[in-house]
Amino acid sequence: MTDTALTPERILEAAEDVLRRYGPAKANVVDVARALGVSHGSVYRHFSCKAALRDAVAERWLVRPMPPLQAIASGDGPAPERLRRWLDTLITRKRVKALDDPELFAAYYQLAVEVRGVVGAHVAALAGQIEQIIADGVVRGEFAAPDPKTAAWAVLSATSRFHNPVHASEWASPTIDAEFEAVWALLLRGLMR
Repeated sequence: MTDTALTPERILEAAEDVLRRYGPAKANVVDVARALGVSHGSVYRHFSCKAALRDAVAERWLVRPMPPLQAIASGDGPAPERLRRWLDTLITRKRVKALDDPELFAAYYQLAVEVRGVVGAHVAALAGQIEQIIADGVVRGEFAAPDPKTAAWAVLSATSRFHNPVHASEWASPTIDAEFEAVWALLLRGLMR
């Protein structure tokens, strides 16, 4: 590959493959450059340092599920139904990632632990989408939450066991869906009061 054909997207794709193969602890910029057939200096022209590349890889991974979630948050229909659909979508996407490519999921989880700023922005964006749904529900008279922002963070926290990668080992439990239903019932009652 020539340096002129090298794009940030192509580098991120190669970095994902390198992460899958070596894991975050062993993957480095030289491995990414080698996978692309370029010098590591060519990679550094697009990403100033290894940390910048790692941040971009993690951000790319975290951004992928956001458009369908935002579509639900911005959509029409009753807020309780949208909130449930939003949570189901988030949970399903996380579980699919963990089951379809467990090596890459584990690598991304380890990488996410190292890039707290990127993860913090992602979590804030998730909470913002929930807040949008709850605020809409308050306007429509479907929810009675006095502070949609606080309620959104509470919903995200209360459901974290079902979508936060730190709990991925628990997602195969035969009772996980019933446990989510119990949490959902409590949340819904709390939002409607």
